[in-house]
Amino acid sequence: MERRSFLKKAGVAAGAGVLAACGKTESGAAAGAAASGTKIEWTLASSFPKNLDTIYGAAEVFAKRVKELSGGNFIINVKAAGEIVPGPEVMNAVKNKTVQIGHTASYYFFGTDATFAFDTAVPFGLTSRQHTAWMMHGGGMEVMREFFKQHNIVNFLGGNTGTQMGGWLKKEIKSVEDLKGLKLRIGGFAGKVLSKLGVVPQQIPGGEIYTALEKGTIDGAEWVGPYDDEKLGFYKVAPNYYYPGWWEGGANLSFYINAEEYAKLPDAYKVIVETASLEAHTDMQAKYDAKNPMALASLLGNGAKLHKFPDDVMMAAFKATQEVFAEESAKNANFKKVFDSWITFRHNQMQWFGLAEKSYADFTTANPWKP
Repeated sequence: MERRSFLKKAGVAAGAGVLAACGKTESGAAAGAAASGTKIEWTLASSFPKNLDTIYGAAEVFAKRVKELSGGNFIINVKAAGEIVPGPEVMNAVKNKTVQIGHTASYYFFGTDATFAFDTAVPFGLTSRQHTAWMMHGGGMEVMREFFKQHNIVNFLGGNTGTQMGGWLKKEIKSVEDLKGLKLRIGGFAGKVLSKLGVVPQQIPGGEIYTALEKGTIDGAEWVGPYDDEKLGFYKVAPNYYYPGWWEGGANLSFYINAEEYAKLPDAYKVIVETASLEAHTDMQAKYDAKNPMALASLLGNGAKLHKFPDDVMMAAFKATQEVFAEESAKNANFKKVFDSWITFRHNQMQWFGLAEKSYADFTTANPWKP
């Protein structure tokens, strides 16, 4: 990351960001305004519809904080998917300067280069905390920034959903055989893995999934988790709700900024952008963690049927994932470079989390303490 250089160049604005992060918005805004009075107005294209307030809302949190920290001088107008470009076109919109900034999930652009998937999530990958650790302190941001530079984009952390659910299916999955011929809405790298098991992956924007399920165009779909899934109403047409979402142990969202537009920003505003992105990043995960338990209870009360993926499905998917990683690494230099950074970090994280986090979680979930 470029944090150290930002702080050296804009000490006053950095102080503003720290104050703001602690809730001292008036002091932060004043310091930010003092550091740079330049007036800038940008347009942000989101890949998400407004009714998904948690994932779409991260862009609003970001824009609000940028405005506050700049004393009202730096305005970012947030536009939902379809208002300027469709959700899957956000990357190109930023790259080509249709907009200055976007908010999206990088694995949507897997078809351009599989390396994009590392910025969001890959099968059997990192959890939310682990991904943030890799990006901020494990070399992840450095290798991803180098990759995004090829696309005229500067990327910033932009939220995380946490470990996702495995999605909604019309029929139960009892073995690997039941996957064959299944038409499943699933994004990114996971579709390539599942195709090895006979699944026919479908790329469908969030706002169109319900209709596709209702009409029978697809047999199942994954999105995020209980809070968003309840809003989208999937349980009404595909009642079998599976877990875990092994392809998204912690799905990261990103803010994309056109590299040329970013270079024009005053140094103080660059610090503001980073500060605001980190706040939005943390806020999204906190919202999902707070809202998902009640939403899951509501879904179950309305007829959703909870299922765990069978062990043979999990093992077959894990084996297929390793095969796909090896195949992609052999033909894609970008992918291999990021993978080499990522896999070492993953190994160390799983050793540590398996010791401390898992043992604690196993005990506390098995022994609930009722209010």
